[in-house]
Amino acid sequence: MRIVAHFPHPFENVFGCVNITLNVSACRRRPLRGKIGVFVFHYRELYKRTFRILLCSVIYALFAFFLLGRTYAETKDSPVTYLDSISEDEEGQSLQFPFFVSADPVTGEIYVIDSRSRVIIYTPDLFPVFTLGKNSGIGIPQGLTLDADGNLYVVQAQSGDGGKQRISIFNARLKHERDIFLRGFEGDSMFRPHSIALDRKGNIYVAGYYYPGILILNRQGELLEIFSPTAGDGKKIYFDDIVIDRSGKMYLLCQATSNIYVYGEDRTLLLKFGEQGGSAGKLANPVKIFVDSTSGRTYVVDFMRHAITVYDSEGKYIFEFGGKGWGEGWFQFPLGVAVDAKGRILVADNYNKRVQVFKPNR
Repeated sequence: MRIVAHFPHPFENVFGCVNITLNVSACRRRPLRGKIGVFVFHYRELYKRTFRILLCSVIYALFAFFLLGRTYAETKDSPVTYLDSISEDEEGQSLQFPFFVSADPVTGEIYVIDSRSRVIIYTPDLFPVFTLGKNSGIGIPQGLTLDADGNLYVVQAQSGDGGKQRISIFNARLKHERDIFLRGFEGDSMFRPHSIALDRKGNIYVAGYYYPGILILNRQGELLEIFSPTAGDGKKIYFDDIVIDRSGKMYLLCQATSNIYVYGEDRTLLLKFGEQGGSAGKLANPVKIFVDSTSGRTYVVDFMRHAITVYDSEGKYIFEFGGKGWGEGWFQFPLGVAVDAKGRILVADNYNKRVQVFKPNR
C-alpha cells in the first residue's frame, strides 16, 4: 500500500506541493503477521524541493536588497520630489485625460483642461472650486492664459455643432465677456488653434497645429500680423506651442524638429536649443513647453518618452524626470506642464488621468 501526504507551501505555485510518499509493504519473505509495517520515506524528492525553496528565498532576498537600495538612491538623487496629485473635480468625479495645466502667478489658482471639454479651477491647496463648461461658453478648449487684471483667455477649436475656432474671454469673475473669431487670413478655415499667450502690451499670440506661423492680434481681436520665420534652408517653420516670459521673450516649439526658438521683442532670434533623439537629454516628441520666469528654466513635455526635460536660461540641458509608469512620479503620455507661484511643477499626466505636483530639488 502507498500513502501520499500533500503539504501545501507558500511557494506552491512556483515549485508545486511538497509530497512525502510512504510505502507500507508486507515483506514477501517475512509476512507482517500483525507487526508494524516498514515505512520508507522518499527523502530524495523532499530534499530537492526543499533546496529549491531555500535557493529561491535567498535569490528573492538579494533581489529585494538591491532593488530597495537602488530605489533609495534614485529617490535621494532625484531632481524633483513628488508632493501630491489632482485627480477629481468639485463633484468628486475623476478627471478624464487632462491635457493642459496652468497656474495664475498672482492668485496661485490652478487651471486644468481635460477631455470632457471643461476648464476646472483649483485653489493653491489643490481643492476644486469651479468648472467652466458648455453652459459657460466653453466648447472645445485647447489652452488658456490670464492677463494682469485676471481676465481669462481661452483658445477654442472648431466644434461639430458649428462653433468656430475662437478666443473666449472671461472676466475676473469668470463671466463670459466676448469671443474673438480667428478668421480673415490665408488658411483660416483649416486653422486649428492650440496655444495662446499675451505680451506686455496685451497683444494676443496664437499658435496652431502644424501651421507655419504665429497669429498676432491686438486686444480688440484685429489681426496685426502673422509671424512666419524661416529655417536656414528658407523653409517656413511649423510651430506647435508658444510662451512669452515676463521679459517679453517669445519661446516657440517646433515639434517636427524638436527645437525651441527664442525671439526678442524685436523678433530677432536669440537662441535655438533642443536635440532630437530618444535618449536622456534629447527630445523624441515634444508637445508642450513652459518657461519659469523666476528661475529662467524651460520645461518641455516629451510625449513619447513620458518625461519632462528641463533646460536652463541658456538652453543647456539640466535634468529630466518621469518615465512610463503608473505610480507616483511616473507618467503615461503627459501633455502639459506649468510652474505655479510656489515653485511647484505641475504635470498633466494624460493617460493616468491626473495632474501630478512636484517640488524641485535642484
